[in-house]
Amino acid sequence: MQRLMLLITTLTLAACSNPRQEVTTQLADQVLLPAHQQWHSSNAALLDSSRAWCEGEQDLASLKQAFHHAQSAWSHLQPLMVGPLSEGNRSWQVQFWPDKRNMVARQTEALLDEFANLDQQQLAGASVVVQGLTAFEYVVFDEHTAVADNRERYCPLLTGIARHQQQLSKAVLALWQQPDGVLGQLTAFPNDRYANADEALGGILRVQITGVDTLKKKLGTPMGRLNNGVPQPYQAEAWRSRHSTENLLASLDGAQAVWERVRSLVGDAQLVGDIDAAYKSVRDKLATLPAPLMELVQDPANQAQLQSLYADLDAL
Repeated sequence: MQRLMLLITTLTLAACSNPRQEVTTQLADQVLLPAHQQWHSSNAALLDSSRAWCEGEQDLASLKQAFHHAQSAWSHLQPLMVGPLSEGNRSWQVQFWPDKRNMVARQTEALLDEFANLDQQQLAGASVVVQGLTAFEYVVFDEHTAVADNRERYCPLLTGIARHQQQLSKAVLALWQQPDGVLGQLTAFPNDRYANADEALGGILRVQITGVDTLKKKLGTPMGRLNNGVPQPYQAEAWRSRHSTENLLASLDGAQAVWERVRSLVGDAQLVGDIDAAYKSVRDKLATLPAPLMELVQDPANQAQLQSLYADLDAL
């Protein structure tokens, strides 16, 4: 929090209110809103793909690819969740992580045992644990589901989750774009949410920095940093689909998109250089990880590389 206040103070000293309002408007129009739109589009594509696979019109590899796109769009959005997604328990409906007790698998199977022909209303009334991408990943990627041989059991849930995600993202996007929505609140001041551009920019930065801090948790948890150094590979995000690293990179992209707009306001050249270098270092180290995260954490030979990456995330 002290570092955040230092950055906001630096921004305040470096520019008058008009440039800060221009940057805040750019962030709203060119970064935050497009990220929400891309998330919604990926969910619509996931619904189309789920229907096609369940009807035998598409192969499983294509369904998995549609899932990866939806998950990547969601990961990109996480450091940008200003407004509706941070309210009303909505984000838990998209992703349930960490899943410390394998609740996703247990509750998914229990739900399908209870409702052999699961419908949308029954899914909407169920726990957030089974409504999101984590449950979708379990069905499609877990070896125990053998989903290709059990379409009748799992297809109502797959299409239900995809439809729930499409409806959720559509509703959030509508809240962004309505006359008194977040887009307007980030571009015209004062309003019910922000008194001025400084407050709005501070709100965006807080969400961004929280997103970067969450990356530390997503890396550190499977490394065992919260478990006396004992690796927890099954606590890696997206361990079933082996896409933990790709998700981390997508979230880093979202956070960096904010920084690229804000950096022009920072009058301290050394600070700008340090932040630029920190992003590059984290990106380079993530991109060169030689295997999926849940596999890397199980081999002591990889600890030095992972610890170096964690230290760079901490520095960022």
